[in-house]
Amino acid sequence: MQFDLSQIPSQIAYKLMTSTVTPRPIAWVTSMSKAGVVNAAPYSFFNVMGSEPPTVVIGLLKDPKKGFKDTAENILTTGEFVINLVTENVAEKMNVTSIDAPRDIDELSCARLTGRPSQFVKPPQIAESPVSFECVNHASMVTGPHQTLVVGRVLGIRIDDEYVMDAEKGYVDTPAIHTIGRMHGSGWYTRTGDTFQLDRPTWADWPHKDGMTKDRLAKD
Repeated sequence: MQFDLSQIPSQIAYKLMTSTVTPRPIAWVTSMSKAGVVNAAPYSFFNVMGSEPPTVVIGLLKDPKKGFKDTAENILTTGEFVINLVTENVAEKMNVTSIDAPRDIDELSCARLTGRPSQFVKPPQIAESPVSFECVNHASMVTGPHQTLVVGRVLGIRIDDEYVMDAEKGYVDTPAIHTIGRMHGSGWYTRTGDTFQLDRPTWADWPHKDGMTKDRLAKD
């Protein structure tokens, strides 16, 4: 079935996209208001976008009635935030921080999480997370009446020592971290332990390259 997204309600388009683009990494974002109130919330419209400079992207959605959530307001106002990765052992605490708490409530306290001082930005890291990216707002773009895209420039990464295999080479014991991902529907997540490996092919070793080249020349 072909869906014309210009002809269906936005909430249906949301369901179609989040039900098929899976799994999605989770950005557990900590931010701070101008008044110094710390906020923590999970976002699954998130990924890495580049390494020179190091950048990540977060999609911030606005509630039609309530407007932007605290995270979006804080990032757009102060320009600083921290992305903490979510592991299986802190999944329930991450879920607590998604609560629709009043603006003056610190979700870290609600979830009984520990704030850890950051090195480059004011918002704290989440100590229970094994990986934290300290970011500043590199660029933001309004992509619709109820959504904004934030590109964060990563100033520093904190990785718990037990997962760093070789700091000089940048080798990390990724399977041991046990991150989780967001899936379809309300409240569905996935573990990342069931993996498989494929070697990337090279043109020099591709067995059919000669035939493909001849076919292409014949078409031209």
